[in-house]
Amino acid sequence: MATMALTACVGKTPESRRIRIATGSPTATYYAIGSALARLVGRELPGTGADVLATAASAENVQLIFGGAADVGFTQADVLVSGGGSPPGIVALARVYDDLLHLVVRADSPIKTLEDLKGKTVSVGAHGSGTAVTVARLLDVAGMSAPTMVDRQELNLDDSLRALAAYGIDAFFFSGGLPVAGIKQLSTRGRARLIDLSRWAGDLRRTHSEVYVVRNVPVSAYQTLPVATIANPNLLVVSASMADDLAFDLARLLMERRDELAAAHPAAERLDPRSAIATLPVPLHPGAARYYQSVKP
Repeated sequence: MATMALTACVGKTPESRRIRIATGSPTATYYAIGSALARLVGRELPGTGADVLATAASAENVQLIFGGAADVGFTQADVLVSGGGSPPGIVALARVYDDLLHLVVRADSPIKTLEDLKGKTVSVGAHGSGTAVTVARLLDVAGMSAPTMVDRQELNLDDSLRALAAYGIDAFFFSGGLPVAGIKQLSTRGRARLIDLSRWAGDLRRTHSEVYVVRNVPVSAYQTLPVATIANPNLLVVSASMADDLAFDLARLLMERRDELAAAHPAAERLDPRSAIATLPVPLHPGAARYYQSVKP
């Protein structure tokens, strides 16, 4: 048995480091792409392994990197300007895609607009999520921030899906790349639809941050009527202290193995070296910047 174990290790570089990738809910976009990236790291970076961390998503991911409990994390750009400026010590490997804010209701719900949430029980996203940050700002600009306006529940995506189906809540918000698997499963069974939020993008830009834009949710995403909503860029961020060579290799895997990442989730199809460098409000890691400079236009 010892001989067999020794033989199995021949030709394999011993693992000397592991990187921790902070993602989000297991049924959402961050986790799907982060898991695919972890597999690529283990396969293509000699001596390197990767662990995927299921988290509340953006805000928690940034805090995990600050505290040294994660090495790579997905986050919405608006989370990085929550305190009025970009956080020190956080840099980006790439702009990945746009996160779209979903407001999901049951198909038979009387809710037609954001204002119709008054007096309703609504999940505003898990504590520590980017969803919670964006929704708090949205309700503020809509004049609905008073605690008595909306009965707010802080549920993650999985719990929100279950609660909506069981009539435990009237609606839920979730910010993610198209399509979000859990929402798609509910909507394609004719049990949910989305609310258009596009009219509030301008107010969010004027009041909070220029990162907010309007994006369309096509029929193909959820087999529901097309709507438009609020979006903001999603970034893959790391500590500024990450080794240049590792940051270079991670950026390279993101771009050169885009097809494999897109097989895990279609949102990764939007990875492109030309847009990946647009990482405001945080700068690119020098190692990642070196990779993009090496890519021919």
